[in-house]
Order: sequence, then structure tokens, then C-alpha cells
Amino acid sequence: MNKEYKSGFVAIIGRPNVGKSTLMNQIIGQKIAIMSDKPQTTRNKIRAVYTSEEGQIIFLDTPGVHKPKSRLGDLMNKMVEDALREVDLILFLIDASEKLGAGDEFIIEKLREVKTPVYLVINKIDKVHPEDLLPIIEQYRQLYPFAEIIPVSALQGNNVNRLMEQLLKELPEGPQFYPPDQVTDHPERFIVAELIREKVLHLTREEIPHSIAVVIEQMKTREGNENLVDIYATIYTERQTQKGILVGKQGAMMKEIGKRARQDIERLLGTKVYLNLWIKVKKDWRNQENLFKNFGFHDEE
Repeated sequence: MNKEYKSGFVAIIGRPNVGKSTLMNQIIGQKIAIMSDKPQTTRNKIRAVYTSEEGQIIFLDTPGVHKPKSRLGDLMNKMVEDALREVDLILFLIDASEKLGAGDEFIIEKLREVKTPVYLVINKIDKVHPEDLLPIIEQYRQLYPFAEIIPVSALQGNNVNRLMEQLLKELPEGPQFYPPDQVTDHPERFIVAELIREKVLHLTREEIPHSIAVVIEQMKTREGNENLVDIYATIYTERQTQKGILVGKQGAMMKEIGKRARQDIERLLGTKVYLNLWIKVKKDWRNQENLFKNFGFHDEE
């Protein structure tokens, strides 16, 4: 390890659906944060670890900032505010194909309250003409003194290397916090639950996404077969009608969720998986704070 090894913590912040999880997965090179075209996909601060010969960066992928409509929403916004205070650098991600909105202005107001350097990362540049970037840069420059402005395409990987070089240049000298082969500090159970939740988001209608939580009841290697992991998971939702949608006609939706989730989980674990899914109704759980911890939501580390 050279004497000028860099390390530090970087928060990724932005409106829902600007590509925060996509960027993190592109940087780390494997799927640790779930992706969906529906807002509020990320609910926890997902820590991802990038390690190179030059340094180590620990990323916090914060929930998309939004006007909260439930106690869970309040908790998610509190996570964002906490993240901004505990990092060395902030990446404010915007979507090049979306106009500046109230959500972006709300985030900029939050950024004024912290002294941490902020990079403006303009994502989804593959969706706009290069000439359209200059007016966007100018508009945001007038609103906040960004340390750097870097356009990228998180999905295609365009300019992501330049972003990483700049981050390593900016971060202080420091130790390697995690082993070089570790990509997240979340336990496998958490990531498995997130992969199941991602499949529900992809496959169900608008009324389902925000009202589900996934709990891994049991996850262990099958006795007598080291190449098979048994996973028992419960999908909680708020209404009986939602349960019906998740089950689907003759259990078809449930089977499809299970099939797609199992494929991703097998890639993650590198082994065969038996996945058993149950659905339970827990009325209005998003407003019951006593359930948050059971369902994997924490407002402190």
C-alpha cells in the first residue's frame, strides 16, 4: 500500500429515480443496490465499498429525497440528513433529461446547511444532446457553489472513471477500512431481501411498491448438501387486495417473483437456492414505528 493511500466516505443524494443505485452498482461492478423505475426504491443507507491500489471509497446510497407521506417517509428523510453530516464528500445526482424541480431546490437548501464539499453529477447524459448540457450546468452553477460538475451515464459507464479519479484526488489520506474483496457492509440476508423486493417493484402495479417489506425468516445451507441454500422469506403488505395482486392468478405472480429473485440470489451467493415466499398483510405498517426495525429499517448505524 503506498504512503498516500486515500480513503473516505461519500454520500450519493438526489431526487427519487435519478439513478443513484445504478451509479453505485456501476462503480462497484456488481448488484448491491436495487434498481427500479419507481421512486423510493432505496430505503436504507446502502454502504458500498470501492477499493483500488490508490484508495478506498465507502459510498452511502441515500433514499431519494421526497416530501414524506408516512412515518417511514420521515425516517427516510432523516437518514439523508444524517448521511450529509457524516461524510467527507457529497455527490448530488440529477437527471439530465429532467428539468430542475422543487425536489432539486429542496435538496440544494439542505446542502446549504452542511460544510461538506459537493459534486454535481449530471446523470443520464446518454438521453440528451451534448449541446443541452451547458445550459443545465449554468443553471445549477447559479444555485450553488459546487466543488466539481461531472456529467456521466451511470447505466453505460460513460465518464464514471473520471468521477472516480476526481473523488480519490479529493479524499484525505487514510486507512483501508474494509478488506479489498468486500463490496458492502450489509449482511447477505439484507441484500437477499432487497433482491426479492426489487422483483416485486418490477412486476407489480403502482399501488404495491411502497407498501411492501421483505423479511428473511430463515437462510441456511441445507443439511447434507453444501451446494444448496434454503431461504424462507415473508413479503409484508398493507392490504388484502395487495396480497391478491402479489399472489396473482393461480399463484402466477408469486411464481414469477420467486423465479426472478432466485436467479439473482444464486448469482450473489454462488450456489443453488431453494426460495420459499409467503405473503402476509400487516395493516398500515408504514406508520407503525415499532415495526420498522423488524422490517430492516434503521435510522442509526
